[in-house]
Amino acid sequence: MSSQEELCHDWMDSHDGSSLTRKARTNLGRFNGQLSLGNASLTSNSSILDTSQIFPLMETKLYKRRWVMLFLFCIYSTSNAMMWLQYSIIGNIFKHFYDIDSLSLDWLSMIYFFTYIPLIVPVTWMLENRGLREVIMVGSAFNCIGAWIKTSTAHPDAFAITFFGQFVCSVGTVYILGIPSRLASLWFGQQEVSTACSIGVLGNQMGIAIGFLIPPILVPNVDDMDELARHIKVMFYISAGVATVIFILVVIVFQEKPEVPPTQAQAQARCITPEQYSYMGSIWRLLRNKPFMLLVLSYGLNVGCFYAVSTLLNRMIIEHYPGEEVNAGRIGLTIVIAGMVGSLICGIWLDKTKTYKQTTLAVYVLSLIGMLVYAFTLNLGYMWVVFVTAGVLGFFMTGYLPLGFEFAVELTYPESEGTSSGLLNCSAQIFGIIFTISQGKIIDRWGTLAGNIFLCIFLLIGTVMTGFIKSDLRRQKANLQADGQISPAGSETSVQEFEGTSCSSPWQRQS
Repeated sequence: MSSQEELCHDWMDSHDGSSLTRKARTNLGRFNGQLSLGNASLTSNSSILDTSQIFPLMETKLYKRRWVMLFLFCIYSTSNAMMWLQYSIIGNIFKHFYDIDSLSLDWLSMIYFFTYIPLIVPVTWMLENRGLREVIMVGSAFNCIGAWIKTSTAHPDAFAITFFGQFVCSVGTVYILGIPSRLASLWFGQQEVSTACSIGVLGNQMGIAIGFLIPPILVPNVDDMDELARHIKVMFYISAGVATVIFILVVIVFQEKPEVPPTQAQAQARCITPEQYSYMGSIWRLLRNKPFMLLVLSYGLNVGCFYAVSTLLNRMIIEHYPGEEVNAGRIGLTIVIAGMVGSLICGIWLDKTKTYKQTTLAVYVLSLIGMLVYAFTLNLGYMWVVFVTAGVLGFFMTGYLPLGFEFAVELTYPESEGTSSGLLNCSAQIFGIIFTISQGKIIDRWGTLAGNIFLCIFLLIGTVMTGFIKSDLRRQKANLQADGQISPAGSETSVQEFEGTSCSSPWQRQS
């Protein structure tokens, strides 16, 4: 146990809330002020500050190695995401090579969505009970094993084995998607946590970008099956080699958490004993959190649309621009690169402004507009127009990903970031499967315009839902209370005057 944890536990053992000074009780009882956080007015009539416990201000520290942890996670996420799209972006080639239909090919991508749904609960339980390091180690192991299974599938009758290898890789995804917000909160300071989360998301987006770009280059559309098999084998061996190196690095270098927490919110979270925390209780509280559940649905609709567009991109481009497999990959790359820029800008913006709801809603509206423009310009016959509209779509639709994670953490603090992110991603996987299958059927029957309009309808629904989310920035409250920035109305007295942060058992702060 670290000295930080000893201080926390010793203090909790010796304080039951009855030892508050009279001055503290009087001032905290008078606390009736408001604090503006973005568009959220934080009132405390009945107790932003609960006087049942007062936590002492604790030591916080930022370690330079936090960037190493973030980099390791990013390259692990990159490797896994790249293998998600290495089939679909050259789908016409793999359909010919394995002699399969379009739906079978789509399942090589959709298995990533399907696997996530039943496994997210045990994986988030593992994250809470075994820790971040073990989760990332196990996930990178699955990623490595799946990549090596696929190296033996470069012949036409090996579709079942290559599907199994893709399934094993998809299990690794469950150990990735909910990690960025968790890792950012554990290692990064209050003024950089959203940026760190965005960078964590960028790792996954970089993998998608490589998945769009590299397969069309490594696997050209040739008629000779033996030559085609050699190209496919080279791609699979490169993927396996990279995954192996990453797994070794994770085992040797990755750490669970810093010795001293980076923020007061994390310091308070460390004071929660196992007896106070219930994993199933946490899920139940999240399911009863109405603003969060609205975010879960709206997030699923947005990201589900992104998954469908990414999976079916090759089919949409080839329908209007035959023989343009390489450009289909480049368009996908454009979507993701623009989205990476959008993610980073959104993360930095959140750290500067803390305007979570306004930013999330604005980006959602712009995603809808981008999807409409893309839908109505795809068939104009100008490839450069497709590149531009796809870039605009990617900038906002992919830029939304870290916004959803960080907004969820604010709405659900002090619940685990891994649990809230897991529920967001579970929603995204469910809608990803529904949208991919439905849009594929619509494209086959009525064309790409109808398929894209189908997605626009659900983006509109998600925009309306986002507008109804009540912004309750709980993590910001905790940090500001700890920093003494919340004072009683009409008084210069700060929380720090009482030598502590007002903090009831964190679970009591949730309604």
